[in-house]
Amino acid sequence: MTQNKIVAHYQDGNLFKGITNDFSPNKELFHLFERAAQEDNRPLTLKMDGLKGLFYVKDYDGNPSYHEQKEFDPSRPLAGRKIKVIFKDGELMVGTTNGYQPNRPGFFLVPADANSNNERCFVVSSAATEIAFI
Repeated sequence: MTQNKIVAHYQDGNLFKGITNDFSPNKELFHLFERAAQEDNRPLTLKMDGLKGLFYVKDYDGNPSYHEQKEFDPSRPLAGRKIKVIFKDGELMVGTTNGYQPNRPGFFLVPADANSNNERCFVVSSAATEIAFI
């Protein structure tokens, strides 16, 4: 089973970093093996309730001095529809999606910036103040 390096970001500001192999947008819970935990440690059980987004990352720490571009590279082919998300905390994400539907709890977004530390993100729709195709 594929293991994904993620940062679970909650609307209250809590962050959990680790690996998951059982996240599903349709389930209330998923498990996270914290990055600092020993192999014999049990995973954390995390709830979807209160989640802002599940960020699938290249590196847990990223590059704090890098400012992610919010525009699309015209030379790079796109998969999906262009979309922007403004979260309740003011964060703006711009990218593409194949699965946004207003009646679903969330959707996956691939950032417009290929150099972003985020490979993709599961955006929880209720954590956003605005979601719009662009």
